[in-house]
Amino acid sequence: MSNTTIEIREIQPQDNAQIEAVIRECFYEFDIPLKGTAYEDPETKTMFESYQNDNDIYYVVLLEGEVLGGGGIKPLKNFESNVCEIQKMYFSPKVRGKGVGKLLFEKCIQSAKQLGYKQCYLESAPQLKAAIHIYETFGFKHLDAPLGQTGHTACGIWMIKKL
Repeated sequence: MSNTTIEIREIQPQDNAQIEAVIRECFYEFDIPLKGTAYEDPETKTMFESYQNDNDIYYVVLLEGEVLGGGGIKPLKNFESNVCEIQKMYFSPKVRGKGVGKLLFEKCIQSAKQLGYKQCYLESAPQLKAAIHIYETFGFKHLDAPLGQTGHTACGIWMIKKL
């Protein structure tokens, strides 16, 4: 990786199939339930189109032109308008363990602040221990129950942070 450059940029229409593949592969790799998760979320097939509002953004991670991860923010569905959700943050094994997750997470937090959100919420699966550790490092606190109506009923980890 020393001679390669990782790029983080906003999603483009041609990225849909690659980021969908990265997201779906993680579910099998980590044995995360397919029902009640981003796996069956209709937005997963149309990520570019799903993040075209003024109050949301999705970033992809590229290595040598290949989309190998992504993550974004949106308003938390059916909740206070000043609370956003970090969504669909998944990475290929090709870029894990290289600090990319922290960089993208930081970029999402900064974007949430710039968009005027006051709190940031996220949901995760207990299997994603490395991701949960990153969230805790960034000051996210665990909740006893989910907020809003994300439709991701199989996620058992709920966290929030004041921005």
